[in-house]
Amino acid sequence: MTSSSCSCSYASSCTCAGFLHDAAGVDRRTAVRSAVVAAGALLAGRAGTARAASRPSSAAGLTLHLPPPTGPHPIGVTPLYLVDRGRRDPWDSRIPVRELMASVFYPARTVHGVPTAPQMTEGAAARFAAIDTRVHGLPAGGVDWAATRSHAHVGAPVAAGRWPVLLYSPGGGDPRTLGTSLAEELAGHGHVVVAVDHPGDASEVEFPTTTPYRRDLFRTTVFRDDPRKDPGRFRAMIDTRIADLRFVRDQLALLAEGCPADAAGRALPEHLGRALDLRRVGLYGHSAGGTAVAEALYEDRRFAAAVNLEGYLDRPVSGGGAEPYPVAAHGVDRPLLLLGSQHFLGPGSRRELARSWSAVLDRSRGYAHRRRIARTAHWAFTDYAALVPPLQAAGLMPAAARNALVGTAGPAETVPAVRTSVRGFFARHLPRCPVG
Repeated sequence: MTSSSCSCSYASSCTCAGFLHDAAGVDRRTAVRSAVVAAGALLAGRAGTARAASRPSSAAGLTLHLPPPTGPHPIGVTPLYLVDRGRRDPWDSRIPVRELMASVFYPARTVHGVPTAPQMTEGAAARFAAIDTRVHGLPAGGVDWAATRSHAHVGAPVAAGRWPVLLYSPGGGDPRTLGTSLAEELAGHGHVVVAVDHPGDASEVEFPTTTPYRRDLFRTTVFRDDPRKDPGRFRAMIDTRIADLRFVRDQLALLAEGCPADAAGRALPEHLGRALDLRRVGLYGHSAGGTAVAEALYEDRRFAAAVNLEGYLDRPVSGGGAEPYPVAAHGVDRPLLLLGSQHFLGPGSRRELARSWSAVLDRSRGYAHRRRIARTAHWAFTDYAALVPPLQAAGLMPAAARNALVGTAGPAETVPAVRTSVRGFFARHLPRCPVG
Protein backbone atom coordinates (compact mmCIF):
# COMPACT_ATOMS: atom_id res chain seq x y z
CA MET A 1 0.00 0.00 0.00
CA THR A 2 1.03 3.60 -0.47
CA SER A 3 0.11 6.46 1.77
CA SER A 4 0.88 10.12 2.12
CA SER A 5 2.90 9.56 5.27
CA CYS A 6 4.06 6.87 7.62
CA SER A 7 7.05 5.97 9.73
CA CYS A 8 9.19 2.95 9.22
CA SER A 9 12.66 1.74 10.08
CA TYR A 10 15.38 1.03 7.56
CA ALA A 11 15.69 -2.31 9.33
CA SER A 12 12.40 -3.45 7.87
CA SER A 13 10.60 -3.23 4.56
CA CYS A 14 7.52 -1.11 4.04
CA THR A 15 5.89 1.20 1.56
CA CYS A 16 5.25 4.83 2.44
CA ALA A 17 4.71 8.04 0.47
CA GLY A 18 5.33 6.04 -2.70
CA PHE A 19 8.58 4.54 -1.40
CA LEU A 20 9.71 1.03 -0.53
CA HIS A 21 12.23 1.15 2.33
CA ASP A 22 14.40 -1.94 2.59
CA ALA A 23 17.60 -2.65 4.50
CA ALA A 24 17.58 -6.42 4.16
CA GLY A 25 17.40 -7.01 0.41
CA VAL A 26 15.94 -5.77 -2.84
CA ASP A 27 12.50 -6.75 -4.09
CA ARG A 28 12.25 -10.30 -5.37
CA ARG A 29 9.29 -9.84 -7.66
CA THR A 30 9.97 -10.67 -11.28
CA ALA A 31 11.14 -7.54 -13.10
CA VAL A 32 9.61 -6.54 -16.38
CA ARG A 33 11.78 -7.99 -19.12
CA SER A 34 12.30 -6.69 -22.64
CA ALA A 35 14.94 -6.33 -25.31
CA VAL A 36 15.59 -2.86 -23.90
CA VAL A 37 17.07 -4.34 -20.72
CA ALA A 38 19.20 -6.81 -22.66
CA ALA A 39 20.72 -3.93 -24.62
CA GLY A 40 22.86 -2.93 -21.67
CA ALA A 41 22.50 -2.71 -17.91
CA LEU A 42 24.82 0.25 -17.56
CA LEU A 43 23.61 2.37 -20.47
CA ALA A 44 21.36 4.59 -18.40
CA GLY A 45 21.19 8.40 -18.83
CA ARG A 46 21.61 11.19 -21.42
CA ALA A 47 23.60 14.35 -21.76
CA GLY A 48 24.21 17.29 -23.96
CA THR A 49 25.03 20.94 -23.65
CA ALA A 50 22.95 23.50 -21.79
CA ARG A 51 23.16 26.13 -24.51
CA ALA A 52 20.29 28.14 -25.95
CA ALA A 53 19.15 27.06 -29.41
CA SER A 54 16.29 28.03 -31.69
CA ARG A 55 14.08 25.50 -33.46
CA PRO A 56 12.87 25.87 -37.02
CA SER A 57 9.10 26.11 -37.19
CA SER A 58 9.03 23.24 -39.66
CA ALA A 59 10.52 20.71 -37.21
CA ALA A 60 8.27 17.66 -37.19
CA GLY A 61 7.42 15.26 -34.41
CA LEU A 62 6.09 15.15 -30.89
CA THR A 63 7.55 17.75 -28.51
CA LEU A 64 8.23 16.39 -25.03
CA HIS A 65 8.28 18.50 -21.87
CA LEU A 66 10.29 18.37 -18.67
CA PRO A 67 8.41 18.90 -15.39
CA PRO A 68 8.92 22.36 -13.88
CA PRO A 69 11.12 22.64 -10.80
CA THR A 70 9.40 23.41 -7.49
CA GLY A 71 12.02 25.54 -5.73
CA PRO A 72 11.77 29.22 -4.81
CA HIS A 73 14.78 30.28 -6.90
CA PRO A 74 14.83 30.89 -10.66
CA ILE A 75 17.60 28.91 -12.32
CA GLY A 76 20.58 29.86 -14.42
CA VAL A 77 22.81 27.51 -16.39
CA THR A 78 26.16 27.78 -18.14
CA PRO A 79 28.32 25.25 -19.99
CA LEU A 80 31.84 24.57 -18.74
CA TYR A 81 34.71 23.05 -20.73
CA LEU A 82 37.57 21.64 -18.64
CA VAL A 83 40.88 20.07 -19.65
CA ASP A 84 43.00 17.91 -17.35
CA ARG A 85 46.50 18.06 -18.84
CA GLY A 86 47.79 15.56 -16.30
CA ARG A 87 45.81 12.64 -17.74
CA ARG A 88 45.55 11.05 -21.16
CA ASP A 89 42.13 10.12 -22.45
CA PRO A 90 41.46 6.47 -21.54
CA TRP A 91 39.24 5.74 -24.55
CA ASP A 92 41.12 7.38 -27.44
CA SER A 93 44.91 7.06 -27.58
CA ARG A 94 45.11 10.03 -29.96
CA ILE A 95 43.96 12.45 -27.25
CA PRO A 96 46.84 13.36 -24.89
CA VAL A 97 44.64 15.15 -22.32
CA ARG A 98 41.37 14.43 -20.54
CA GLU A 99 38.64 16.77 -21.77
CA LEU A 100 35.38 17.18 -19.89
CA MET A 101 32.12 19.01 -20.49
CA ALA A 102 29.75 20.09 -17.74
CA SER A 103 26.62 22.14 -17.21
CA VAL A 104 26.49 24.33 -14.11
CA PHE A 105 22.97 24.97 -12.78
CA TYR A 106 22.65 27.65 -10.09
CA PRO A 107 20.15 29.88 -8.27
CA ALA A 108 19.70 33.04 -10.36
CA ARG A 109 19.07 36.58 -9.18
CA THR A 110 16.75 37.25 -12.11
CA VAL A 111 15.91 35.56 -15.40
CA HIS A 112 14.01 38.45 -16.95
CA GLY A 113 14.65 38.52 -20.68
CA VAL A 114 17.10 35.58 -20.51
CA PRO A 115 16.28 32.61 -22.81
CA THR A 116 15.92 29.08 -21.53
CA ALA A 117 18.35 26.38 -22.65
CA PRO A 118 17.28 23.36 -24.68
CA GLN A 119 17.64 20.01 -23.01
CA MET A 120 19.83 19.01 -25.98
CA THR A 121 21.34 21.06 -28.78
CA GLU A 122 20.45 20.30 -32.40
CA GLY A 123 23.64 18.31 -32.93
CA ALA A 124 23.36 16.39 -29.67
CA ALA A 125 19.71 15.57 -30.37
CA ALA A 126 20.59 14.18 -33.81
CA ARG A 127 23.18 11.85 -32.27
CA PHE A 128 20.79 10.96 -29.46
CA ALA A 129 18.24 9.89 -32.06
CA ALA A 130 20.85 7.73 -33.81
CA ILE A 131 22.46 6.15 -30.72
CA ASP A 132 20.30 6.27 -27.60
CA THR A 133 16.96 5.41 -29.12
CA ARG A 134 18.33 2.07 -30.37
CA VAL A 135 19.80 1.20 -26.97
CA HIS A 136 16.63 1.89 -25.02
CA GLY A 137 13.93 0.88 -27.48
CA LEU A 138 12.74 4.46 -27.98
CA PRO A 139 10.87 5.40 -31.16
CA ALA A 140 13.15 6.01 -34.13
CA GLY A 141 10.76 8.60 -35.52
CA GLY A 142 7.84 10.77 -34.55
CA VAL A 143 9.71 12.72 -31.84
CA ASP A 144 11.49 16.06 -32.11
CA TRP A 145 14.24 15.39 -29.55
CA ALA A 146 15.76 18.85 -30.00
CA ALA A 147 12.51 20.66 -29.18
CA THR A 148 12.45 19.92 -25.44
CA ARG A 149 13.28 23.00 -23.40
CA SER A 150 14.74 23.15 -19.93
CA HIS A 151 13.64 25.61 -17.24
CA ALA A 152 17.17 27.00 -16.79
CA HIS A 153 18.16 30.34 -18.29
CA VAL A 154 21.44 30.63 -20.15
CA GLY A 155 23.98 32.81 -18.33
CA ALA A 156 21.45 34.43 -15.99
CA PRO A 157 23.01 36.54 -13.20
CA VAL A 158 23.91 34.51 -10.11
CA ALA A 159 21.89 35.01 -6.94
CA ALA A 160 23.80 36.54 -4.04
CA GLY A 161 25.04 34.14 -1.38
CA ARG A 162 27.09 30.98 -1.11
CA TRP A 163 25.38 27.76 -2.10
CA PRO A 164 26.21 24.10 -1.40
CA VAL A 165 27.64 22.34 -4.45
CA LEU A 166 26.56 19.00 -5.98
CA LEU A 167 28.34 17.05 -8.71
CA TYR A 168 26.27 14.73 -10.92
CA SER A 169 27.59 11.69 -12.82
CA PRO A 170 25.10 10.16 -15.30
CA GLY A 171 24.59 6.50 -16.08
CA GLY A 172 27.11 4.47 -18.07
CA GLY A 173 26.99 5.36 -21.75
CA ASP A 174 24.73 8.31 -21.04
CA PRO A 175 25.08 12.07 -21.44
CA ARG A 176 24.45 14.62 -18.74
CA THR A 177 21.35 16.10 -20.39
CA LEU A 178 19.08 13.28 -19.20
CA GLY A 179 19.66 14.50 -15.64
CA THR A 180 18.34 17.97 -16.42
CA SER A 181 15.09 17.81 -14.44
CA LEU A 182 16.67 16.71 -11.15
CA ALA A 183 19.54 19.19 -11.54
CA GLU A 184 17.05 22.01 -12.02
CA GLU A 185 15.06 20.89 -9.00
CA LEU A 186 18.14 20.93 -6.79
CA ALA A 187 19.34 24.29 -8.13
CA GLY A 188 15.93 25.82 -7.57
CA HIS A 189 16.13 24.77 -3.92
CA GLY A 190 19.48 26.44 -3.34
CA HIS A 191 22.33 24.32 -4.73
CA VAL A 192 24.89 24.79 -7.45
CA VAL A 193 24.72 21.59 -9.50
CA VAL A 194 27.56 20.60 -11.83
CA ALA A 195 26.37 17.90 -14.25
CA VAL A 196 29.44 16.17 -15.70
CA ASP A 197 29.81 14.39 -19.02
CA HIS A 198 32.38 11.58 -19.29
CA PRO A 199 33.56 11.71 -22.96
CA GLY A 200 34.16 8.39 -24.68
CA ASP A 201 31.75 6.86 -22.16
CA ALA A 202 28.75 9.16 -22.73
CA SER A 203 26.65 8.50 -25.81
CA GLU A 204 27.32 11.96 -27.21
CA VAL A 205 29.33 14.93 -25.93
CA GLU A 206 29.54 18.27 -27.71
CA PHE A 207 32.60 20.48 -27.26
CA PRO A 208 32.82 24.23 -27.95
CA THR A 209 35.76 23.85 -30.33
CA THR A 210 37.87 21.32 -32.18
CA THR A 211 41.52 20.65 -31.37
CA PRO A 212 44.52 19.28 -33.32
CA TYR A 213 43.89 15.88 -31.72
CA ARG A 214 40.08 15.99 -31.89
CA ARG A 215 38.84 17.18 -35.28
CA ASP A 216 35.13 16.89 -34.50
CA LEU A 217 32.98 18.92 -32.11
CA PHE A 218 31.37 15.67 -30.95
CA ARG A 219 32.60 12.49 -29.32
CA THR A 220 30.36 9.44 -29.15
CA THR A 221 30.50 6.42 -26.89
CA VAL A 222 32.99 3.60 -27.39
CA PHE A 223 30.67 1.16 -25.62
CA ARG A 224 28.88 -1.44 -27.71
CA ASP A 225 27.78 -3.73 -24.87
CA ASP A 226 27.36 -3.81 -21.09
CA PRO A 227 30.81 -2.87 -19.68
CA ARG A 228 30.31 -5.27 -16.77
CA LYS A 229 30.91 -8.11 -19.20
CA ASP A 230 34.53 -6.92 -19.51
CA PRO A 231 36.23 -6.54 -16.08
CA GLY A 232 39.02 -4.35 -17.42
CA ARG A 233 36.68 -2.00 -19.24
CA PHE A 234 34.34 -1.70 -16.27
CA ARG A 235 37.22 -0.91 -13.93
CA ALA A 236 38.54 1.71 -16.39
CA MET A 237 35.10 3.27 -16.69
CA ILE A 238 34.58 3.70 -12.96
CA ASP A 239 38.18 4.75 -12.25
CA THR A 240 37.93 7.38 -15.00
CA ARG A 241 34.67 8.73 -13.65
CA ILE A 242 36.10 9.05 -10.14
CA ALA A 243 39.15 10.87 -11.47
CA ASP A 244 36.85 13.13 -13.54
CA LEU A 245 34.81 14.06 -10.47
CA ARG A 246 37.88 14.78 -8.38
CA PHE A 247 39.32 16.94 -11.15
CA VAL A 248 36.07 18.91 -11.41
CA ARG A 249 36.25 19.51 -7.66
CA ASP A 250 39.82 20.81 -8.12
CA GLN A 251 38.69 23.18 -10.87
CA LEU A 252 35.80 24.50 -8.79
CA ALA A 253 38.31 25.44 -6.09
CA LEU A 254 40.26 27.46 -8.67
CA LEU A 255 37.05 29.07 -9.91
CA ALA A 256 36.17 30.05 -6.33
CA GLU A 257 39.55 31.76 -6.07
CA GLY A 258 38.79 33.85 -9.13
CA CYS A 259 40.86 31.91 -11.68
CA PRO A 260 39.58 31.51 -15.26
CA ALA A 261 37.83 28.15 -15.50
CA ASP A 262 36.56 27.51 -19.02
CA ALA A 263 39.34 25.99 -21.15
CA ALA A 264 37.93 27.64 -24.28
CA GLY A 265 38.21 31.05 -22.62
CA ARG A 266 34.47 31.67 -22.52
CA ALA A 267 33.18 34.04 -19.87
CA LEU A 268 31.15 32.55 -17.05
CA PRO A 269 28.34 34.36 -15.22
CA GLU A 270 29.77 37.03 -12.94
CA HIS A 271 30.31 35.94 -9.33
CA LEU A 272 29.70 32.25 -10.10
CA GLY A 273 32.90 31.30 -8.29
CA ARG A 274 31.93 33.42 -5.30
CA ALA A 275 28.63 31.49 -5.08
CA LEU A 276 30.34 28.13 -4.47
CA ASP A 277 30.34 26.93 -0.86
CA LEU A 278 33.09 24.36 -1.14
CA ARG A 279 32.79 23.45 2.53
CA ARG A 280 29.62 21.63 1.51
CA VAL A 281 30.13 19.51 -1.61
CA GLY A 282 28.04 16.44 -2.34
CA LEU A 283 27.73 13.91 -5.15
CA TYR A 284 24.93 12.05 -6.84
CA GLY A 285 24.96 9.68 -9.78
CA HIS A 286 22.87 7.15 -11.64
CA SER A 287 23.87 3.54 -12.40
CA ALA A 288 27.62 3.63 -13.23
CA GLY A 289 27.52 7.20 -11.96
CA GLY A 290 26.13 5.90 -8.67
CA THR A 291 29.02 3.48 -8.40
CA ALA A 292 31.49 6.29 -9.06
CA VAL A 293 30.05 8.78 -6.57
CA ALA A 294 29.86 6.23 -3.75
CA GLU A 295 33.49 5.26 -4.25
CA ALA A 296 34.54 8.90 -4.64
CA LEU A 297 32.88 9.63 -1.29
CA TYR A 298 34.97 6.87 0.26
CA GLU A 299 38.22 8.01 -1.36
CA ASP A 300 38.00 11.81 -1.08
CA ARG A 301 37.09 13.55 2.16
CA ARG A 302 36.33 16.78 0.35
CA PHE A 303 32.98 15.18 -0.50
CA ALA A 304 30.58 15.35 2.43
CA ALA A 305 27.65 13.18 1.27
CA ALA A 306 26.50 11.16 -1.74
CA VAL A 307 23.42 9.60 -3.33
CA ASN A 308 23.88 6.40 -5.34
CA LEU A 309 20.96 6.04 -7.74
CA GLU A 310 21.08 2.29 -8.30
CA GLY A 311 24.75 1.69 -9.07
CA TYR A 312 26.60 -1.54 -8.25
CA LEU A 313 29.20 -1.35 -5.47
CA ASP A 314 31.23 -4.29 -6.70
CA ARG A 315 33.26 -4.89 -9.86
CA PRO A 316 33.60 -8.01 -12.01
CA VAL A 317 36.92 -9.85 -11.94
CA SER A 318 38.65 -11.98 -14.54
CA GLY A 319 37.55 -15.60 -14.40
CA GLY A 320 34.07 -14.78 -13.11
CA GLY A 321 32.56 -13.40 -9.94
CA ALA A 322 33.00 -9.95 -8.46
CA GLU A 323 34.88 -8.17 -5.70
CA PRO A 324 33.55 -5.29 -3.59
CA TYR A 325 34.75 -1.78 -4.15
CA PRO A 326 36.52 -0.37 -1.06
CA VAL A 327 33.37 1.59 -0.19
CA ALA A 328 31.50 -1.72 0.19
CA ALA A 329 34.41 -3.58 1.78
CA HIS A 330 34.98 -0.95 4.46
CA GLY A 331 31.85 1.23 4.63
CA VAL A 332 31.60 5.00 4.87
CA ASP A 333 31.81 7.52 7.69
CA ARG A 334 29.77 10.21 5.92
CA PRO A 335 26.16 10.09 4.74
CA LEU A 336 25.38 7.83 1.78
CA LEU A 337 21.90 7.18 0.40
CA LEU A 338 21.34 4.07 -1.73
CA LEU A 339 18.20 4.85 -3.72
CA GLY A 340 16.83 2.07 -5.89
CA SER A 341 13.86 1.12 -8.03
CA GLN A 342 11.43 -1.69 -7.27
CA HIS A 343 12.10 -3.49 -10.57
CA PHE A 344 15.86 -3.36 -11.06
CA LEU A 345 16.67 -5.18 -14.33
CA GLY A 346 16.69 -8.99 -13.94
CA PRO A 347 16.93 -11.40 -10.98
CA GLY A 348 20.69 -11.91 -11.36
CA SER A 349 21.30 -8.17 -11.40
CA ARG A 350 19.11 -7.71 -8.33
CA ARG A 351 21.14 -10.30 -6.42
CA GLU A 352 24.41 -8.60 -7.35
CA LEU A 353 23.09 -5.21 -6.33
CA ALA A 354 21.68 -6.55 -3.06
CA ARG A 355 24.99 -8.18 -2.16
CA SER A 356 27.11 -5.07 -2.65
CA TRP A 357 24.58 -2.70 -1.07
CA SER A 358 24.15 -4.94 1.96
CA ALA A 359 27.93 -4.93 2.43
CA VAL A 360 28.17 -1.15 2.65
CA LEU A 361 25.11 -0.97 4.91
CA ASP A 362 26.63 -3.53 7.30
CA ARG A 363 29.97 -1.68 7.54
CA SER A 364 28.91 1.97 7.72
CA ARG A 365 27.75 2.25 11.33
CA GLY A 366 24.49 3.94 10.40
CA TYR A 367 25.90 6.41 7.86
CA ALA A 368 24.46 4.50 4.89
CA HIS A 369 20.74 4.01 4.27
CA ARG A 370 18.70 2.33 1.56
CA ARG A 371 15.38 3.34 0.05
CA ARG A 372 13.38 2.07 -2.91
CA ILE A 373 10.71 3.80 -4.95
CA ALA A 374 7.60 1.75 -5.65
CA ARG A 375 6.50 0.67 -9.15
CA THR A 376 9.61 2.04 -10.82
CA ALA A 377 12.41 0.63 -12.97
CA HIS A 378 16.07 1.54 -13.42
CA TRP A 379 15.70 4.64 -15.62
CA ALA A 380 13.09 6.35 -13.43
CA PHE A 381 15.99 8.34 -11.92
CA THR A 382 16.55 10.14 -15.22
CA ASP A 383 14.48 12.46 -17.39
CA TYR A 384 12.98 9.33 -18.93
CA ALA A 385 10.58 9.29 -15.96
CA ALA A 386 8.81 12.27 -17.52
CA LEU A 387 9.59 11.70 -21.20
CA VAL A 388 8.80 8.02 -21.75
CA PRO A 389 5.14 7.78 -20.53
CA PRO A 390 3.97 10.39 -23.08
CA LEU A 391 5.66 8.36 -25.82
CA GLN A 392 3.60 5.35 -24.82
CA ALA A 393 0.45 7.47 -24.55
CA ALA A 394 1.05 8.75 -28.08
CA GLY A 395 1.36 5.18 -29.36
CA LEU A 396 5.06 5.59 -30.18
CA MET A 397 6.33 2.81 -27.91
CA PRO A 398 4.74 -0.30 -26.37
CA ALA A 399 3.87 -0.62 -22.69
CA ALA A 400 6.47 -3.37 -22.16
CA ALA A 401 9.29 -1.07 -23.29
CA ARG A 402 7.99 1.80 -21.16
CA ASN A 403 7.70 -0.46 -18.11
CA ALA A 404 11.21 -1.84 -18.61
CA LEU A 405 12.65 1.66 -18.66
CA VAL A 406 10.75 3.53 -15.94
CA GLY A 407 8.19 1.15 -14.42
CA THR A 408 4.44 1.40 -14.24
CA ALA A 409 4.25 4.47 -11.99
CA GLY A 410 3.35 7.69 -13.77
CA PRO A 411 5.41 10.90 -13.78
CA ALA A 412 3.10 12.51 -11.24
CA GLU A 413 4.23 9.85 -8.76
CA THR A 414 7.78 9.05 -9.84
CA VAL A 415 9.21 12.53 -10.41
CA PRO A 416 8.23 13.94 -6.98
CA ALA A 417 9.36 10.73 -5.25
CA VAL A 418 12.88 10.93 -6.72
CA ARG A 419 13.11 14.67 -6.21
CA THR A 420 11.93 14.51 -2.61
CA SER A 421 14.37 11.75 -1.70
CA VAL A 422 17.44 13.40 -3.20
CA ARG A 423 16.54 16.95 -2.22
CA GLY A 424 15.64 15.95 1.33
CA PHE A 425 18.87 14.01 1.77
CA PHE A 426 21.05 16.93 0.77
CA ALA A 427 18.95 19.42 2.76
CA ARG A 428 19.73 17.36 5.88
CA HIS A 429 23.38 16.66 5.22
CA LEU A 430 24.51 19.73 3.26
CA PRO A 431 22.49 22.55 4.82
CA ARG A 432 23.22 25.99 3.50
CA CYS A 433 23.90 27.28 7.01
CA PRO A 434 25.78 25.38 9.75
CA VAL A 435 23.59 23.46 12.17
CA GLY A 436 24.17 23.85 15.90
